[in-house]
Amino acid sequence: MYYPEPISKLIDSFTKLPGIGPKTAVRLAFFVLNMKEDDVLDFAKSLVSAKRELTHCSVCGHITDVDPCSICQDESRDSSIICVVQDPKDVIAMEKMKEFSGRYHVLHGAISPMDGIGPEDINVPGLLSRLKDEAVEELILATNPNIEGEATAMYISRLVKPSGIKTTRIAHGLPMGGDLEYADEVTLSKAMEGRREL
Repeated sequence: MYYPEPISKLIDSFTKLPGIGPKTAVRLAFFVLNMKEDDVLDFAKSLVSAKRELTHCSVCGHITDVDPCSICQDESRDSSIICVVQDPKDVIAMEKMKEFSGRYHVLHGAISPMDGIGPEDINVPGLLSRLKDEAVEELILATNPNIEGEATAMYISRLVKPSGIKTTRIAHGLPMGGDLEYADEVTLSKAMEGRREL
């Protein structure tokens, strides 16, 4: 035991956060100790407030402080298009783009048999229920471009296909400003598959 118990507990708390190793946790703990007491109290209140006051939208599953969320309440949005994403962070990324004016559906994960996560463990039933209740013309599958994301997109597209709803997948490929020589084979392959006429 190198540190007094309160510091050890603080360090342990920081190591529970993703991407925070032991050294960074120690740095953060000592940074907090050097903060003004009011700032530490505000920080602690922010943590508690975020945990207690936020919930998931009963319609789309996005994180919100009002139910339904502001996106689902927005009458100007196109309710005939639903973009399916894995996490609330993905909704925020799409909104920053300022080009999508439809609605969202958050799955809260992806199908991953290796991790014991099946379709019933993510928000697929909620999506199917929405497709029955709402007049949806297009479903955009914007899950991550990895094995789990692809498996989830394929599963959902197979479920939805019989209903006649147009199902699309976001394109994958080279990032703007990237060089071909640094791209891996899978990324280049996806870029070739997703090519379009100019």
